[in-house]
Amino acid sequence: MRTRIAPRARAFGAMAAAAVLVAAAALPAAAGDDNGDGRGNGHGQPRTYQLTIMGTTDLHGNAFNWDYFRNAEYDDSAHNDVGLAKISTLVDQVRADRGDRNTLLIDAGDTIQGTPLAYYYAKIDPITSGSIHPMAAAMNAIGYDAAALGNHEFNYGIPLLRAYESQLDFPLLGANAIDDATGRPAFKPYVIETVRPERGKPVRVGILGLTNPGIAIWDKANVEGQMSFPGLVEQAQVWVPKMRAAGADVVIVAAHSGADTSSSYGDTLPFPENAATLVAEQVPGIDAILVGHAHKEIAERIVTNQTTGKEVVLSEPLRWGERLSVFDLDLSYARGRWTVDSVDASVLNANTVTEDPEIVNLLSAQHDTVVSYVNSVIGTATEPMSAATARYEDTAALDFINYVQAREVQANLTGADAALPVLSIAAPFNRDAAIPAGDVSVRDIAGLYIYDNTLLGIKLTGAQVRAYLEKSAEYFKQVPAAGSYASTDVTNAPTATAPNGTPDYNYDVMGGLDQPLTYGIDLSQAAGARITDLAYGGVPVADGQEFVVAINNYRQSGGGNFPGVTTAPVVYNRQMEIRQLLIDWVTAEQVVDPSTFTKTNPDWQLTFGGVPLTITP
Repeated sequence: MRTRIAPRARAFGAMAAAAVLVAAAALPAAAGDDNGDGRGNGHGQPRTYQLTIMGTTDLHGNAFNWDYFRNAEYDDSAHNDVGLAKISTLVDQVRADRGDRNTLLIDAGDTIQGTPLAYYYAKIDPITSGSIHPMAAAMNAIGYDAAALGNHEFNYGIPLLRAYESQLDFPLLGANAIDDATGRPAFKPYVIETVRPERGKPVRVGILGLTNPGIAIWDKANVEGQMSFPGLVEQAQVWVPKMRAAGADVVIVAAHSGADTSSSYGDTLPFPENAATLVAEQVPGIDAILVGHAHKEIAERIVTNQTTGKEVVLSEPLRWGERLSVFDLDLSYARGRWTVDSVDASVLNANTVTEDPEIVNLLSAQHDTVVSYVNSVIGTATEPMSAATARYEDTAALDFINYVQAREVQANLTGADAALPVLSIAAPFNRDAAIPAGDVSVRDIAGLYIYDNTLLGIKLTGAQVRAYLEKSAEYFKQVPAAGSYASTDVTNAPTATAPNGTPDYNYDVMGGLDQPLTYGIDLSQAAGARITDLAYGGVPVADGQEFVVAINNYRQSGGGNFPGVTTAPVVYNRQMEIRQLLIDWVTAEQVVDPSTFTKTNPDWQLTFGGVPLTITP
């Protein structure tokens, strides 16, 4: 583990922050500051100082530059090397350049979910049973000073999150994660770090952690009745003045909320999902914001506070440890205190360095354990199944997901609900997912379903099923004529030139269990009027017909803002992880045969006025 060159005092909350002020006042005067008031006499107290704050976000369980689904390293030619081992090398370089005592390192959340490494130590060998989380071990070794909560921190439940928190050598911050029983923050809202320059008075740096309001719907089953998540702006307005009153010379926000104001859940919540820019604009007293959640690269964005006219600098270091944000703050000293004069931000690229051998050695045993786990064979497949084209044509890969989901829900229905037809939705999460013919491993299945979603069953009418499919069909563009099109010409998926499109995970395919659900998506029509020939078992679906629909918790709780689902009656909710259900099914059945779950060919298709379109990759 690293030994920090210059240990820094740390304070939590208002009372402890006041203690920092008292402690700071008791420090020996700087050389040449013979009156002890901190103002200096020109002989000892420096008048300027540069502080560097580094930041990561959305690490999502990436410790090494390793793709567990491909069982290979990520290719650095695509500028997408990942992982804390690479970040550690970048951090060492910045510390060597700026001086360790002049730097801080923070994170903006989503750390313990996203890779088989994270899954293994949440579900297979959970840290609640005594294991050390590899992400905690790595971040402690690197020497983080603070981290904000991300929404995915709650995916495995509060007990596991608390176990992870207890393993950290630094505070996990969440000013807007409120304990329902007390009405107070359930986590430390902020920390004040005392940075001690080589000469002169200490600099007190306040770090405020803000998480995402969407947790209330995305992880409703884990947090309902225990925690609430008010808006980022509203809570920053409460805590930033307290931090300044507690003596913070510098205020940095680690916000697990994107910079471009928007909400995937529409108006389901009164607080926007992505609000980092709003915080900068509406809350005075902030110097810089480390942005997270949106998985975007923002080297530097300058936002003007509407009250003070002061510039606030934002930076977001992409995701997975692909980038490291670096804020350089120029401070000046006058009248007994430090003031921030300017802030510059940039990002460093992980593909420019090698992995830190210290982190590799620290986690190699856990990594090897997980590699063995994900490569273990659990069954065989009669033919290959790929998700590469699943976003624009019917595929066995999504049929498989829908079959397992619907089968699980149907097996647990009771009473009158057990007589209803069961449908299921699935999204093309991973274009690279492919189940080979022959041996099938845990890794193959996990690659098909890369999120830790749980399964629910809800009741929808035929009219609601149609409305749901119309919403899903917004993923596609209208086209001018029948014929052949490249996939990029018919989908609204994000691209380098249009990054704000509809992500693949917000496009759902719907299928039936005992009978096929068939429909067309007519791209001659505008969004909202595209679903044609909707039928169940060959019979047109009536508006008042009732169905049970197998759906994941992200979608059912409002993710993607699909109509009808958040208020629909829930008839199944065992909180079973869908990925594990797929793995369990293959383990039990031993054979994956598409004829088991593919009802017709195709169940759905893209058309122009009823004429099938030809789509090429």
